[in-house]
Amino acid sequence: MSDETPTTPKQVASWRRRAGLVVAGLLIAYLVIAYGILPLVWDRYATRHPTMDDVPGITETGDKIPGDPLNLALIGSERDIKRAMVAAKWYPADPLTLKSCLEIAEATVLKRPYDEAPVSSLYLFGRKEDLAFEQPVGDDPRQRHHVRYWRSPKSDADGRPIWVGSATYDKRVGFSDTTGQITHHIAADIDAERDHVMRCLETAKVLTERYAVDDFHEERSGKNGGGDPWTTDGKLDVGILTASD
Repeated sequence: MSDETPTTPKQVASWRRRAGLVVAGLLIAYLVIAYGILPLVWDRYATRHPTMDDVPGITETGDKIPGDPLNLALIGSERDIKRAMVAAKWYPADPLTLKSCLEIAEATVLKRPYDEAPVSSLYLFGRKEDLAFEQPVGDDPRQRHHVRYWRSPKSDADGRPIWVGSATYDKRVGFSDTTGQITHHIAADIDAERDHVMRCLETAKVLTERYAVDDFHEERSGKNGGGDPWTTDGKLDVGILTASD
């Protein structure tokens, strides 16, 4: 028989006291972790990672036709976004005017670069995009990366605004399947373009954190206002920007 096995009433009572202290200690530790530490951790997580449940998932065209899906969000001031996107080698898009439309048409025909080419307007929260950026691909303006951002009514725990965005890749110029208007047609894999934008920001070292909101999109496929199909894994990629000041 082991020397540690209690054999007398006194030893049994001592062993029970020790066992009781261990059980009590484990119970206290559980209560502290479950009702003290973990709620604080999740509270801090929730305030730093605001919910996106009430953010629309799809933009609209000016004709109220479903537009491009949202697939990313940035947290920071307007200055933070502009500084970050330029640092990541993206160009602010020109306003959509007759002059800019003629310039992009000329660039398309002549196949010369137009780094600040305009993007067509899409609508969210009852207004067109607040900011738009693009990144050319070679010298042909018919192909480009581009992203639109809207300032949402939401902000994080520090009061920094949340900007939701739609990033897509323009693969060619053609006629819209829904309106017949001349437009850029997008690639179907919007997740690839979302990931490209976030990689550019990470490479530029302007993000303090990056995380994903799973199941932001319940519908994982659809068509935009130009009739182009799109597919997604349903995630919204969120980046917290380094404060410019």
